[in-house]
Amino acid sequence: MAKEIKQDYKQDQLTRVLLFIYLIVLAWIILFKMGVSFSYMEERRINLIPFANGYYSLTETIMNVVIFIPLGLYAGILFRRKTFAWVVLFFFLVSLIVESLQVIIKTGTFDITDLLTNTTGGIIGYLFIWLFEKIASSPLRVQKIMNILASLSTVIIISLLALLKLNMLPVRFQ
Repeated sequence: MAKEIKQDYKQDQLTRVLLFIYLIVLAWIILFKMGVSFSYMEERRINLIPFANGYYSLTETIMNVVIFIPLGLYAGILFRRKTFAWVVLFFFLVSLIVESLQVIIKTGTFDITDLLTNTTGGIIGYLFIWLFEKIASSPLRVQKIMNILASLSTVIIISLLALLKLNMLPVRFQ
């Protein structure tokens, strides 16, 4: 029993570290636009009409969902004792903070569509972990698998972002 508690603690620590790295990368991508200055950054706009602004993009909407799925995966592991409503509120508040900070530090706009899609991404990730734990025999096994996949994904994403920033990929974001 003590060995299992120690394993749980180690896995929780790794999950927290991976969550912290994810949040740093998320901030760099969303808040700091990967260090790239865009022309709209001086404007402070707020869009309160979902999916109806003049610059709506299906691709951007899908990317907003996808980029918040890892938050749901981490929350599914770390907040497994919390209610679903609490976790959804957590996703909403993280998204609200990110959207508000974009306006405050002049790196983007507050968009209600982003708030909805970011929260949806978190919910999808959370439900994936919930379903995986229902199918698997052990929540600890699910966490170990998730931590391995998250570690590999973190290395790949950070490497790709570094290559993108150094203009070493055929894709350009400037």
